[in-house]
Amino acid sequence: MKLPVKPVRLPADLRHIEPGKLPNYLLKSIRPYGNLHPLAAQAWEAMRRAAHQAGIRPFKPTSVADTYRTLEAQEKGFMARYTLAPIANSTSVRTWRGQKWYLKTGLAPMATPGTSIHNLGLAVDVSDANGLRLQWMIDNCDKY
Repeated sequence: MKLPVKPVRLPADLRHIEPGKLPNYLLKSIRPYGNLHPLAAQAWEAMRRAAHQAGIRPFKPTSVADTYRTLEAQEKGFMARYTLAPIANSTSVRTWRGQKWYLKTGLAPMATPGTSIHNLGLAVDVSDANGLRLQWMIDNCDKY
C-alpha cells in the first residue's frame, strides 16, 4: 500500500535548533508517554482523543523512543540496526559520517542521525497489527 505522504512544515521556533538537541521548553509530555514539540503534542492529543472516540484503542506510541529522540538516542538506534560491513541485498543503505551503512537483516530501517523528524519532536510511530489504526490515520490525519 502506498501511503499519502505530505511534507512537514517546520515550526518557526525550530528553524535554528539542531535536530536531536531540543531545549526542554520546546518539548511537551504526551499521553500515555513520550515528548513532542508543543504543536505536535497538541495535534497528537486531539488525534488520540478522536481515535478513542472512534473505538481505535489502544492508540499510543510503540515506545517512548518513538516520539522525540535525542541525537544520542538516534545514533544508538542507528548503530544497533546498521553495520559498515556490506550486506548483499540490504533493503536499506544509508550514508553517515562519509561511510555507507547497511541495514542488518530482519530489522526495520531508521533515519540517519540528525535527519529524522523524531529528532525535531514532530513524529510519533504508532503500532498497528491489523491495519485498523493505519486506515483510521490515513482517513483522518489531515484534520490534525
